[in-house]
Amino acid sequence: MEKIQHKYLKVRGLKLHLAEIGEGPAVVFLHGFPEIWYSWRYQMIAVANAGFRAIAPDYRGYGLSDQPAEREKVIFKDLVDDLLVILDFLC
Repeated sequence: MEKIQHKYLKVRGLKLHLAEIGEGPAVVFLHGFPEIWYSWRYQMIAVANAGFRAIAPDYRGYGLSDQPAEREKVIFKDLVDDLLVILDFLC
């Protein structure tokens, strides 16, 4: 069985963590609050075994991703903008 791989992307000044496994069309798993990518580990393996590429980022300030300088000023739009950069990179 393939293992979950970890990589980091520089996104808008922060190093964001991505967990990834499998090949094929991408399925992106987004964690809740306050959680991290690890919440999806079993689902990611199942999806990869079904022929898909499973990707789970840690949001800025969560898990293995960098903390923003002013964490209290992070808004939901920041998370969406980060995700758009990640998706562009993965395409």
